[in-house]
Amino acid sequence: MAHLFSPLKIKSIEFKNRIVVSPMCEYSSEDGFANDWHLVHLGSRAVGGAALIITEATAVSPEGRITAHDLGIYKDEHIEKLKQITGFLNEHGAVAGIQLAHAGRKASHEIPWKGNEQLKSDQPGGWETFGPSAVPFTEGEIAPTELDKAGIEKIKADFKAASSRALKAGFKVVELHGAHGYLIHEFLSPISNKRTDKYGGSFENRIRFLLEVLASVQEIWPEDLPIFVRISATDWTEGGWTGDDSAALAKILKEKGVDLVDCSTGGNVAAAKIPVGPGYQVQFSEQVRKEADILTGAVGMITEPLQADSIIQNGHADMVFFARELLRDPYFPLRAAHVLNHEVKWPVQYERAKWHK
Repeated sequence: MAHLFSPLKIKSIEFKNRIVVSPMCEYSSEDGFANDWHLVHLGSRAVGGAALIITEATAVSPEGRITAHDLGIYKDEHIEKLKQITGFLNEHGAVAGIQLAHAGRKASHEIPWKGNEQLKSDQPGGWETFGPSAVPFTEGEIAPTELDKAGIEKIKADFKAASSRALKAGFKVVELHGAHGYLIHEFLSPISNKRTDKYGGSFENRIRFLLEVLASVQEIWPEDLPIFVRISATDWTEGGWTGDDSAALAKILKEKGVDLVDCSTGGNVAAAKIPVGPGYQVQFSEQVRKEADILTGAVGMITEPLQADSIIQNGHADMVFFARELLRDPYFPLRAAHVLNHEVKWPVQYERAKWHK
């Protein structure tokens, strides 16, 4: 059996292979609502054979969106369409996952294909942003409002309420977005967190917000369903968050009941010099896996079946998260199975197109 296609059981959920559709923002919502674009986009990847399909960053509050066109789960009315989508994914053999997110200081932006610039609170599509400290992401941007205790408590309650809606919508995996310079990552990194209270300063204080958000989610999320956390394993910047920090955090997350750490990098320092190349982040999923003895996911410039298979075979990660490659080819898992000489079940509607050895 190809290692990429070996099953993996986490708690009560069995994944038919190690292929994950990584969260990818589509910027195609109005007021947070999913629509037919999301049904077709995510549904195509289920038909294509991925084991786990995770929604794009799904905002737990309106002000937690990156743009006014982000997916959201901050009102009960969002549940109906999401439930249709999870039903379709399940029908076609995929597990439905949701990434719960708050954009923090990187909120209130224009969508990428319209320039991606930060929008002021008095501009259409703009609003006040919040962060652990009043430190802007880049020079020239408006600094976020530093969160006070009440603001922190509200966000924890928003994550809890979003978890309840996610359950009602039929999701079986929840991933907390602690990466890419968004709010949880902003608390973790000393570059963006300059607080002097119990949420800032020491490593133990800077991870406190994430652990409290996790505890809020666990008040709702069933013990037999998986919880993932996505992290940026390094800021790629001196004085920032590091791989060693990530391994130390992962040990604590495992003790707190997290099942898998999804290891991305970067996003919190605009000028960071990142050595992008095939599999450039896999080293961190391997480090976290070995040092924290926790399941990990690898992501980043993973595009070839043999490359992905070797990541699992060599113990660098337990699941492989694909983003751009699955945008280019929703049926990558079927192609990968052919390349790796592994027999998989094709959708009956597509059997006539199946490759034959």
